[in-house]
Amino acid sequence: MTPLSDQEFKQFYIDNFPKVQTFIFAKCGDLELAEDLAQEAFIRYWQNYMTIEPQKARSFLFTVSNNLFLDNIRHAKVKNNYSKAFQQVCNNQDPQYLIEMEEFKHRLDTTLQKMSEAVREVFLLNRIEKMTYAQIADSLGLSVKAIEKRMQKALEIFSDLKKSIID
Repeated sequence: MTPLSDQEFKQFYIDNFPKVQTFIFAKCGDLELAEDLAQEAFIRYWQNYMTIEPQKARSFLFTVSNNLFLDNIRHAKVKNNYSKAFQQVCNNQDPQYLIEMEEFKHRLDTTLQKMSEAVREVFLLNRIEKMTYAQIADSLGLSVKAIEKRMQKALEIFSDLKKSIID
């Protein structure tokens, strides 16, 4: 395949960006998210265009944008389940306990944010979604050994959090 010139890519972008954005917007109803995912789809097209036949370029864009949308939904679901897992059941508890729980939640959130996305994803899928290592490996297209290593890294990070709380 011959490389696309800047002008060819620009024209392809101008012709197709509104269609991809509308496609995503129809699925999610969020214009900003639709724009972000459409831009990400074009970035992925740009990174892979040498391996894509020109007549399949639009199909590639729509497939990638649909996959990005589905990934976004999965991520939001995991995030929502994680959030629900730590909601308070009882609101009339000791104020000191509530303050300590808020501090703990903050430290937990901070610890999760410090993890790489790959490690965090494996941890949340296993601990929140209750998926087995084999299920996670299958869904992410990785080996079980890779999942085990990522989980080990997550548990090491949480071990450090535990030590900092106890000290």
